[in-house]
Amino acid sequence: MSQDPFSIAPDPRYLFMSERHREALAHLLYGVVGSGGAAAGTSGTGGGFVLLTGDIGTGKTTICRCFLEQIPSGCQVAYIFNPKLSVTELLQSICEEFHITLAPAASGAPTGKDYIDALNAFLLQRHASGQSSVLIIDEAQNLQAEVLEQLRLLTNLETNERKLLQIVLIGQPELRALLARPELEQLAQRVIARFHLDALSAAESNQYIGHRLAVAGHTGALPFDRASLQRIHRLARGVPRRINLLCGRALLGAWASGLPRVNRRVVDKAAAEVFGPDSARSTSSSPWRSAYALGGLGLAVGVALAGALLWPRQQPTQPPTPAPVSAAPVAALAPIKAAPALPSSPEEIAGLLAQMPRDINPAWRALAGRWALPALAGVSDGDPCLAAAALGLQCYRTNRLSVPLLRQLGRPGILTLQAQDGAPVYAVLVGLGEQTATLQVGSSLHRVRLVALGGLWRGDFATFWRAPPGYAGDLSDGSRGPLIDQLATQLAQIDGAPAAGAGAAPQQLDAALRARVRAFQRAQGLQPDGQPGPMTFLQLDSATGGSGPRLSTDPN
Repeated sequence: MSQDPFSIAPDPRYLFMSERHREALAHLLYGVVGSGGAAAGTSGTGGGFVLLTGDIGTGKTTICRCFLEQIPSGCQVAYIFNPKLSVTELLQSICEEFHITLAPAASGAPTGKDYIDALNAFLLQRHASGQSSVLIIDEAQNLQAEVLEQLRLLTNLETNERKLLQIVLIGQPELRALLARPELEQLAQRVIARFHLDALSAAESNQYIGHRLAVAGHTGALPFDRASLQRIHRLARGVPRRINLLCGRALLGAWASGLPRVNRRVVDKAAAEVFGPDSARSTSSSPWRSAYALGGLGLAVGVALAGALLWPRQQPTQPPTPAPVSAAPVAALAPIKAAPALPSSPEEIAGLLAQMPRDINPAWRALAGRWALPALAGVSDGDPCLAAAALGLQCYRTNRLSVPLLRQLGRPGILTLQAQDGAPVYAVLVGLGEQTATLQVGSSLHRVRLVALGGLWRGDFATFWRAPPGYAGDLSDGSRGPLIDQLATQLAQIDGAPAAGAGAAPQQLDAALRARVRAFQRAQGLQPDGQPGPMTFLQLDSATGGSGPRLSTDPN
C-alpha cells in the first residue's frame, strides 16, 4: 500500500459514501445550492441554516470536506472549526475567513457593529457581482446561546430578493438538543435542511474497510478473516473513526505476530490497546456476559437472568394487559395491544426487530403518548423534538445507561437496538420487571427477556426532559438562583435534612453543595463529577417523586 489506509485524518479521498453519507451530502448541497444559497440566479430565497449532526467519529467533518469540493466556483466559504468564541471574536473570525479588511477605527478596538457593517458591505458587493457566500461552523454544539442568536441575526442580512449569507452548522447530537431550547425557537425555525448521520451497518462496515484499503493501493483478498470483520463491527459499533483505530492497530498486531491475516484474537487484543482493557469483555457476544454487564450487580443479577433463560414458553392462562396509559394519549394513538408471549427463538427476536422503525421520530411520537401529549403524538411529520420544545420539553439522549440505571430512573424512554443487519432500530421502553422488559412497538406491547435485550442494546436511551427553570448547561462555581435553590432542596429531601426556610439566604453552588451532588451521583451510578447535568436532574426528579410518566414494574 502507498499510504496508511486507516488514518483518522478527514481525507476526502477516503470518504466512503454509504447510503447515509450520500443522504447527508445531498442535504448539505440542497441547503446551499437547491435553496438558492450558493449562486445568484438559482431558484429559492437562500439564507437560513443547514444542520448536520452525528455522533463522534461518524464522518461529519469528512463529509464537510467533500461538500467543500463540490461548491460552485462563484461561492466563497468561511470555515470556523473552533466555535468556542464570544460574539465579537466570532464576528472577527468570520471577517478574517472572508478576507474582509475593516476601515481603521476612529478610536479603540473595532466593535461588533464595525464587523457587521463591514460584513454586510462585503456580502452586498458579492451579490451585486453574481456571487454568494457560505459560513460553515464545525463543532457547533459548543456555540453559546448568545453567539447562536448573533448568527440568527446575520441571516437578516438580505436584499429584496434573497438572503446574503448561508450558514451550515455541523455538530454532535447535543446540537439538536441545543436548538430545541425555547429561547432558540426563532433560530430553529430558520433551519431549511437537517440530517443526522448514524453509524454504519455490519455490511457497510465491511465495505468501508475494503474501500479504504483499495484507496490506499491494496489489491486482492482483505487481510481480515470473516470472524474478525464481525468482531470489528461489534467493537467499533459501526463508527468509522473507531473502525479506523481498531483496524490500524489490528493490522500492526497481525504483522508483529507474523500472521497473514487478522483474526478475532488479534482484534480483541487491538481493542484492549485502543479502547481499554475491558472493551472486548463489555461487547462479548455471550448472552451471559451481556447480561452481567447490563446488570452490574454481580451474582444476584446473574441468578435472576438464569431464571429468565429457564422461563416456560407456554401461553399464560389469562392474557396480559398493557401498562396503564392516561386517557389523553389513548385518544391520540391507536389502542395499545397487550403484550404477547415472550419471544424466545432467534427467529422470533428477528421478527420483532423487523417491526421496529429505523427512524427515531415514530418512537418519539409513541413516547409522547406516555407523556399525555396527544397533539405531539398525533402528528405524522415534522421534528418531534421541535414540537416538544414548544411545550417546554427537551429531547435528551445518552449512550451510557445500564439496566440498574433504567430501574432507578423509572421513566419510559426510547431504546436504540441493533437489527440483524447492524442498523439501529427504535422501541419505547414502557415496563421493566425483574427478568423482562416491556417494549412498545407501534401500537403493540412486547415483553423480552433481559438476556435477549443484552444482545441488542448498547446503552443508548432517549426521553423527554423538562429542564428546571434557569437551566442552561454547565453551572459555574458560585452560581445562584432558583435552579440552585431547587437543587439544594431536592438533595435535602433525599438526605432527610430540613429544607431551607422561606427567609433563608439564597443557596450557591459551592464546594459543599458540589460534594452533595457527587455523593448523589455516586449513589445513583452516575459519573460523580459534581456537575448537575440532565441525567442528574432526571434522577433527582425520580428520587423525589416528580411529575412525569413512570415505568411499569408489572411484567404483564
